[in-house]
Order: sequence, then structure tokens, then C-alpha cells
Amino acid sequence: MTEYLSFFIFIIFSLGLCFFMLFLSWVLGGRSSSRYKNTPFESGIVSTSKTDLHFSVKFYLIAMFFVIFDVEALYLYAWSISIKESGWIGFGEAFMFGISLLLGLFYLIRVKALNWAPSISK
Repeated sequence: MTEYLSFFIFIIFSLGLCFFMLFLSWVLGGRSSSRYKNTPFESGIVSTSKTDLHFSVKFYLIAMFFVIFDVEALYLYAWSISIKESGWIGFGEAFMFGISLLLGLFYLIRVKALNWAPSISK
């Protein structure tokens, strides 16, 4: 019971600290408004053109695929560190995990999700 009590005290203290910092920034923060307050600038130079940049969705897809496969490689690394403790059952599970990774990669290749250049239709 004391573990739960200390956990709840920690949660209450953390939330209280967050609310205190938000309240303090609200009280001490500036409330000025001017004509140029919400205009974007960089290094003190006022921009002269539109600041929105549009990227292709392919950049975001490749970044998401990289993160997904990177995290999966981290799982395989953790398995390789504990190979003696996990034994043949762990090897079988890691093998099935690797097969599912390869199937996912083959699927991405098949639907051409990893192609950078747009396809030329005939």
C-alpha cells in the first residue's frame, strides 16, 4: 500500500508543479500586443514572401518507415544481447519477427511506397 501512496504523491506533486509553472508564466508573462507581433521573422529580418514550405508526402513516408524499421532493429539488438537466456524459444520468436519485417518490407516495395521518382504512366 505504501508503494501506491508514494506513487500517487509523486503524480500529485508532478501535476502541481506543472500547474504552478503554468500559473507563474501566466502571472509574470508579458501581455503586449502590436501590429507586428504575429508576423514571422528570422534573425531580425522581416520576411518578404510567403513562409509556408510544402514538401512532398514521400519525405514524411520515408521518415516514418525509417523510424519504424529502426525501432524494430533495436528490438532485434535487445534479443541478440539476451540470446543465452532466451534459448531456442527466443530464437524462434526473433525469427518470426524478422520474417514479419521482411514481409512488411516486401509489401512496401510492392506498393511502390519507397519510390522517390514519380511513376510515368503510359
